[in-house]
Amino acid sequence: MAPTIEELYPEYTLTSSIDKLRSEHYAHLDEKNHVYLDYTGSGLASAFQLTHSSVRLSSTLYGNPHSINPSSQASTNAIIATRLKVLQHLNTDAEEYEVIFTANATEAAKLVGESYAFTKGTKLVLTADNHNSINGLREFAGRKGSSTVYIPFSSPDMRINDEDFIKALSAARPGRKATLSTGINRLAKSLLGCHPWRRKTGDAAGREDGLKRCSTSDTNPNQDASCDSPALYKAFLRPFCQSSRVPPQSASTAPARPLENTTRHGLFAYPAQSNFTGVRHPLAWVTYAQRQGYDVLLDVAAYLPTTRLDMSITKPEFLIISWYKLFGFPTGVGCLVVKKEALSRLVRPWFSGGTIQAVTVGVPWHLKARGAEGFEDGTVNFLGIPEVMFGLEWINSVSLQVIGLRVRCLTGWFLKRLAALRHSDRTPMARIYGPENMDMRGGTVAFNLLDSGGKVVDERLIGQESAAAGISLRTGCFCNPGAGEAAMGLTVASLRRLATATAQMRGMDDFVEVLGLPSAGAIRVSFGIASTSTDVDRFFEFVEKTYRDRVTTSEGLLPRESC
Repeated sequence: MAPTIEELYPEYTLTSSIDKLRSEHYAHLDEKNHVYLDYTGSGLASAFQLTHSSVRLSSTLYGNPHSINPSSQASTNAIIATRLKVLQHLNTDAEEYEVIFTANATEAAKLVGESYAFTKGTKLVLTADNHNSINGLREFAGRKGSSTVYIPFSSPDMRINDEDFIKALSAARPGRKATLSTGINRLAKSLLGCHPWRRKTGDAAGREDGLKRCSTSDTNPNQDASCDSPALYKAFLRPFCQSSRVPPQSASTAPARPLENTTRHGLFAYPAQSNFTGVRHPLAWVTYAQRQGYDVLLDVAAYLPTTRLDMSITKPEFLIISWYKLFGFPTGVGCLVVKKEALSRLVRPWFSGGTIQAVTVGVPWHLKARGAEGFEDGTVNFLGIPEVMFGLEWINSVSLQVIGLRVRCLTGWFLKRLAALRHSDRTPMARIYGPENMDMRGGTVAFNLLDSGGKVVDERLIGQESAAAGISLRTGCFCNPGAGEAAMGLTVASLRRLATATAQMRGMDDFVEVLGLPSAGAIRVSFGIASTSTDVDRFFEFVEKTYRDRVTTSEGLLPRESC
């Protein structure tokens, strides 16, 4: 019999406030008998958020912000306040960063890609673990003569090695011959003096090297979430906080030099947390890449829902966010948080309403608007943007530390139970992609189920049958083809078959057949603000009842439209 979550993670009991939260503000889940396991796809809006929105919109008149009339000023003031709230949440300020509102993280990435100064002398460096919104940057780079370098996965945990990261940045720099050992030394010693993403061996609490402080809640001054605070944070949260240890360099280890290389060699883009496996990639990479002369684009869409990013420590040039990933509402609002210095180097390929101060038709001349407004096309979502401010207040009142702890416990318990699933003949029922422990990973788990014959259960069948059971989970490749290729064991040689078969391919099923894949992707389960142990129990009850000792088939399933 599987251990209870309290037996495996005694600290889970310290998150009981989430159970009350769910019954009061996410009651529709249990009223509809719904198991929601797709928090990486979207956060959930609380009843409290929706009520607040209704009251706000019915009591205040908001208008197009491109004016000075009262309704316009109400919108303008709300947008300004939200920009400041975003910066406050990230522990930075308007002296160093601008907040540009977009429709989502994808549009934020597109703004960078279309405006960045790619040239034949620069490179775009990407991790193989990236969302397609980041992979698409290679199209902008290629049109301007830049090449793209991918940093491969390591096996079997689908992380990316420091060595491969350092090699990629070094190889992408013309005339640079830094040795690998020198690069590792700079990354591990000059920056942090540790590997903050690895546990100390034998440390039962999972305490990591170099961890000195946690963030404090900006919405509840009475709640001290520092590492020297009460038992909850001291015993269980300190090991997982963001590292702030950046020791001074001695003359023997590195010469004194500015943090950033002023010669730009290109753009390095990666996710703080994988949307496929949940792996958390080192934030220390940001500073290392900058010291090698790269601008850094950090995708935090999957990271922020359970963890606070401290931008007084981690300072990428570009940060992309989709706010619905954090708290479900509003949809259609994201942002690009950008260093002012980096913003001054972006050159937009066009202009539109809202992005210019003046324009003429008689001669081809225009004067671009300053700062963020020069990058916000048309009229921003002035009714939705203020909801971001309330959403941030909401998750902070719940406590990101408590949410993160609960998600960590549930994910660890889920992984243990998934790895232990067996058919009656003791053959495994699941194949997990990514790490099977909780070292440097978030609340996302990717896997396939195996039938009693050892065959991968078609992801369409699981999607169909889980939906009928009232379970929301995700199937497919999750817009992360690099992770999907690694999970399915696809090599460059096998992928080259697509070049000769493209003309005959009519859809996703042909893609699967040409590559000889057992499935078109994986199953993804993810946890968030309203998750409970009952959700996990319900999922395993469904899996054991539906797939144990069963031989499955793909007959009768609808054709795949996309991955």
